[in-house]
Amino acid sequence: MEDSKMTCVDILLAIILPPLVAYRKFGCKVEFFICILLTLLGWIPGILYAFWALNSSPNGLPFLWWVYKGPI
Repeated sequence: MEDSKMTCVDILLAIILPPLVAYRKFGCKVEFFICILLTLLGWIPGILYAFWALNSSPNGLPFLWWVYKGPI
């Protein structure tokens, strides 16, 4: 999932199964396990982290194309 846009399916998955969004975005890396941990500690932190994962670039930095249009 290389695209930085959120779709309706991504938003629903982020609300229902937050770790699945992190897995789709990053694969089985540390971000996925962080999302699992946050979801186990509380559902809301897992959702917030899943939305962060949807809005981040593949290298983990926030994708702020409207502020900075150069390479990250």
